[in-house]
Amino acid sequence: MRSIKTILSFIILSFVFAINSSAQESYTVNGVVKDSLSGETLIGVTLKFSGETQVGTSTNAYGFFSYKLKTGTYDLSVSYVGYRTIFKKFNISADTKLDLNMVPDNVIDEIVISAEKRNDNVVNAQMGLAKINLSEIRNVPVLFGERDILKTLQLLPGIKSAGEGNSGFYVRGGSTDQNLILLDEAPVYNASHLLGFFSTFNSDAIKDVSVFKGGMPAQYGGRLSSVLDIRMNDGNKKEYTAEGGIGLISSRLKLEGPIVKDKGSFMISGRRTYADAFLAFSGDSSIKNNTLYFYDLNAKANYQIDEKNTLYLSGYFGRDELGLSETFGFGWGNTTATLRWNHLYSNRLFSNTSLIYSNYNYVIENFLEENNFKVSSSIRDFNLKQDFQLALNNRHNVRFGVDLVHHTIAPGDITASETSSVNEVTVEKRKGSEIAAYISDEWEMNDRVNVVYGLRASSFFLLGPGNFSNYDQDGNITSSKSYSQGDLVKTYINLEPRISASYQLNSSSSIKSSFTRNTQNLHLMSNSTAGSPTDLYIMSSNNVRPEIADQLALGYFRNLKDDNYEFSAEVYYKMMQGQIEYRSGTDLRGNRNVEADLLFGDGRAYGIELFLKKRFGKINGWVGYTLSKTERKFNDIDAGKWFLAKQDRTHDLSLVGIYKASERWTFSSTFVYNTGNAVTFPAGKYQLNGNTAFYYPERNSNRMPDYHRLDFSATREGKPNKKLQSSWSFGLYNLYNRKNAYSIDFRDDPDDKSKTQAVRTTLFGIIPSITWNFKF
Repeated sequence: MRSIKTILSFIILSFVFAINSSAQESYTVNGVVKDSLSGETLIGVTLKFSGETQVGTSTNAYGFFSYKLKTGTYDLSVSYVGYRTIFKKFNISADTKLDLNMVPDNVIDEIVISAEKRNDNVVNAQMGLAKINLSEIRNVPVLFGERDILKTLQLLPGIKSAGEGNSGFYVRGGSTDQNLILLDEAPVYNASHLLGFFSTFNSDAIKDVSVFKGGMPAQYGGRLSSVLDIRMNDGNKKEYTAEGGIGLISSRLKLEGPIVKDKGSFMISGRRTYADAFLAFSGDSSIKNNTLYFYDLNAKANYQIDEKNTLYLSGYFGRDELGLSETFGFGWGNTTATLRWNHLYSNRLFSNTSLIYSNYNYVIENFLEENNFKVSSSIRDFNLKQDFQLALNNRHNVRFGVDLVHHTIAPGDITASETSSVNEVTVEKRKGSEIAAYISDEWEMNDRVNVVYGLRASSFFLLGPGNFSNYDQDGNITSSKSYSQGDLVKTYINLEPRISASYQLNSSSSIKSSFTRNTQNLHLMSNSTAGSPTDLYIMSSNNVRPEIADQLALGYFRNLKDDNYEFSAEVYYKMMQGQIEYRSGTDLRGNRNVEADLLFGDGRAYGIELFLKKRFGKINGWVGYTLSKTERKFNDIDAGKWFLAKQDRTHDLSLVGIYKASERWTFSSTFVYNTGNAVTFPAGKYQLNGNTAFYYPERNSNRMPDYHRLDFSATREGKPNKKLQSSWSFGLYNLYNRKNAYSIDFRDDPDDKSKTQAVRTTLFGIIPSITWNFKF
């Protein structure tokens, strides 16, 4: 507690110092940086002003920058990955508006090298931040040849795949629900298609991807482990274009263009699988009438009213449908919508106001008349966010704002016809609100020290109507009370201090450290190791307290050989409170008293992450390695001893190589290896009334077999054509046909019941893919 008070005192004193220091006489240069060909705003562009001192800034999520400078002449350099660097000399003697257009660099590698060389990863105080280059996503080989943001993300150290055929991921010992996934600020609760074989994010529609795995800024909250912030393309303000791809399993198409040239634009991108189209050719009616497909649609429009006001409207609509003829049906999907208003109150104060809607739901249906039923569940959010960004002076960039979210969760009703043998179950909806306020500052203390620090105050309110019960340690009801609409049932308030700092040892190396506290009030209940679309969310309540995580991290960062190589080593330690498990045999669906079956305990995770990346030249790529341990402790499990969490993996290794053989051919390959997940296998068995019952030892005391896989891809660009650009992508997934275990089940040997068989299930062997991509 004393350490938190010390941090809070430091934050308050620093803000006072920042405000006082802004009184010096200076002028402001501000503007927006855009792509010269499309008019698309560019996120995270680095601007450096050199004169009496060497200072710099970067553009925000809307391409806006603002900086205070003293009177004088400055040399400005503007750099961004994949664009030609701008060098500009200018004089400032009054407030100046400076909009910039950057030219994409599609010519030769030598220009790319000069444009991309920079040491932001060394200088930037933010720890645990990774930016995913969309050009790398296009080259990394993945399952069925589908470009996939989440699959590429899992090749970074500290971010682990939840398993083959699954889009979920674990970050520094956290579970899959402890990652906040945002698409244009809207939360996405299930980011998977086809039970996890694909993610919901169509890379054609994406402009920027950032992931925070530690030391996240104060504007983010609500999850313990990470934030994945994805921004969609705004649309081409200059001309109409179309691009897409036709593959073996799916096709996609994107259209974009100006609404009013240079003032407004639109983008619409769709994708659909057509496995169901092949089923229709089957002569077997039981197969012919099956359903198997997913689709997703991204749409966005924007309009610049004047130099100070811009409106954005974006949305995502995605759905999966699986069905077995007239027997069984299963569908799930996400819907999000975001309306944003950017307003410039002054040349130093930028505002973004967002209205956000998010809905995730699933429906399971059994159509057999004597046993028909339907299970439905949903989580729906309405969200209002107000964010401000204030450039105090050339060393302080302050962000502050508020975030209000209203949740409605329908845990899962079961309905059936009068002739069905299934009993109907209605489970009360739960409603709650989260209100948070935050303030943070990016502070360049001097030429060597940079700090990002702030405070987030979060609160959660559980609301009526409904009947709310209290349970004892054994899950028995001790009391119940009924609440009316809008009644306050329970309140939680938490302070979340954040601080991250870097000390630059020299121009090419630095050390960084961070402390972050996060809280979480939405909790995922899952009966599976990797997560599935039928998992249920519950809120914090009178029985379920918020989850809390405190993370400390320390890192060394270095660029080598004139910034051609990037190296980092980070160690972390994370303590977690309020972790949730469920009692053995718990049925989550249709359970009116699911909180009675929950257990609460602590968690801890620690490890080291190593990363080496070659950034330029004909051959580039990276190596990522994580050595870690993740544990949980519950009083009612293994006599209160620490045990390995299901997401624990001792070793996790990723190798990525990309070779540009010529102007038309690019080859790439990935190799992944990781220790198998911690699981519980039976240690013995006995007969009970003629049936075999297995005996299980301590929780997660065994491991799945180690996982490894080699993938390969090749891309051939079409001949240059002013009207049509095209390419062919060829891929081989699991090149040496490794039979990795998806699951291992134990059963009696049919020939000798005294013996036991371990049956391994494998999802994929070697899988070829081919895709034709086009743009005109």
